Amino acid sequence: MKTKHVLTAVTALALVSTMAACSPGDGGGNGGGGDASNCENEIKNPDAPVVTLWAWYPNSEVVVDNFNEENDDVQVCWTNAGAGGDAYDKFQTAISAGTGAPDVMMVEADRIATFQAQDALVDLTDLGYEDVKGNFSDGAWKDVSVGSSVYGAPIDGGPMGMIYRTDIFDEYGVTPPTTWEELETTAQALKDAGGPVFASFAANQPATTTAYFYGNGAEPFTYDPANEGEIGINLNSPEIKEVLDYWDGLVDKGLVGTEDQFTPEYIAGVINGDYATYLSAAWAPGYLQGAGVGEGADAGVWAAAPMPQWDANNPIAINWGGSAFAVSSQASDPELAAKVAFGVYADPASLDDGWQNQIIFPLNVNVLDSPEFQDYEVPFFSGQQANKEVYVPAANAYEGMTYTPLGQYYYSALTEQLAAIIDGSATGSEAADALQADVVAYAEEQGFTVTQ
Repeated sequence: MKTKHVLTAVTALALVSTMAACSPGDGGGNGGGGDASNCENEIKNPDAPVVTLWAWYPNSEVVVDNFNEENDDVQVCWTNAGAGGDAYDKFQTAISAGTGAPDVMMVEADRIATFQAQDALVDLTDLGYEDVKGNFSDGAWKDVSVGSSVYGAPIDGGPMGMIYRTDIFDEYGVTPPTTWEELETTAQALKDAGGPVFASFAANQPATTTAYFYGNGAEPFTYDPANEGEIGINLNSPEIKEVLDYWDGLVDKGLVGTEDQFTPEYIAGVINGDYATYLSAAWAPGYLQGAGVGEGADAGVWAAAPMPQWDANNPIAINWGGSAFAVSSQASDPELAAKVAFGVYADPASLDDGWQNQIIFPLNVNVLDSPEFQDYEVPFFSGQQANKEVYVPAANAYEGMTYTPLGQYYYSALTEQLAAIIDGSATGSEAADALQADVVAYAEEQGFTVTQ
């Protein structure tokens, strides 16, 4: 069947990143993914059945302890198998070996479709989803779904906004732009007055650029495993070309920086005022603070505003990032594992610890709707109630993305085209056409039938 051919091809793609991974059953140095003999946390009730969990957030032990204290019928054995790619490599090895995976796995939303295509995850639709459905927005659920099935319990997300420097805006007499047209005008005014570049357009941030596509109403992909072997790819639509041509223009005019983000050099530029803004997600203040931003000369100068819009009368909320708990198909008791996936990071104490101490942005509506969260005066933003003014409205309005098993190849291909825009070898529209041709060809090589 075509579906089997597609799944085999996707598995081969995923294996590319596992060559240096641990041996099957290593489980991140904890005796194997399903081995509960060497937990990194204390089991409160040793008589209860144990569900193994891989998670990398710094407060994972705190939330696991909270869960184990509250549940007598099941206990969680937590392992830090590494963050992001490290954990995925180990999980991929376990998938290929057919053993060694945890019962529950922390996974970013954009990775779910790849693992689902390998039958590595369990559909949670009939395993407690209905009981917790109302705790999250439709957009949050769409991000962890593939087709009509749910494969993850949402934890946090990255509703996007504009972080800006009030000292630079005050010095040059500008205000946060509400549209992309206003952003270009403001950026030009800063340059003409001898100010810094307005923002950053980095080739190593394909997820951010993808969010920009959605912000212009684009639908880069359509994908539903029920349509065996079919995938819709529309990466050179007028909406996407408009976005890429817009940023191409900003680059050509010298209105934005083009350095890679998440580097020491970029952070130094942020601290030194080389950029007037940082277009990013609600988790960005935590990242910036961890990198030393806001501690010295740039302390007390940061504020947040909503993302610019293409049409101010029809705003579209966008998102960058987000994690979930997924149940592995190797789980010995999927129903019990689903209880853990839906229950860990869901109690009030854990949710509070997440946003107060770890500075993630929880998507649970019990937090988003709480006065304590909405009225919180964010220290990084000098007491601004940024949750209420910027991030909660964006989270509530966000409608979700469509992720596919080709996600990692697409990010690599988009990175290549963003670099071409930056070095001047392609216009935005040319980059979109090249991206479409590249990803379509790859999808067809993997056995997909491509529709538009």
